[in-house]
Amino acid sequence: MFEDFTATDRWTKKAVHCVYQALIVAIATRHADAVDVKFLVDGRTVWVALPHPAWVEYKKRSGKAITDSLAVEIAGHYLKAALQAGEGLGRDMYSLTVEETLAHLEGVVAAMQAQVPA
Repeated sequence: MFEDFTATDRWTKKAVHCVYQALIVAIATRHADAVDVKFLVDGRTVWVALPHPAWVEYKKRSGKAITDSLAVEIAGHYLKAALQAGEGLGRDMYSLTVEETLAHLEGVVAAMQAQVPA
């Protein structure tokens, strides 16, 4: 769903093509307690940083784990919402809070459930 998508930038009304490229544990690259998800946004690199404490909090609340593929979906869901809200086509990095991460996780789950035929 959110590994390869198009979003419309709020201010330019331009369709922007976003493609997932990589998932990296940020402690190794920038000594951050996060997972960085890399997207190409119209060919330009954009990172979405998801904080590690979100994994712990989600496990505590639900008993379930955030998988790598779910992390990619969360980051893509956020990126699409950010672009549609006009939060900057020129940004290279977006960093989410734990609550933002969990809210976008809920958005991913709702989108997945909406796709399942009744």
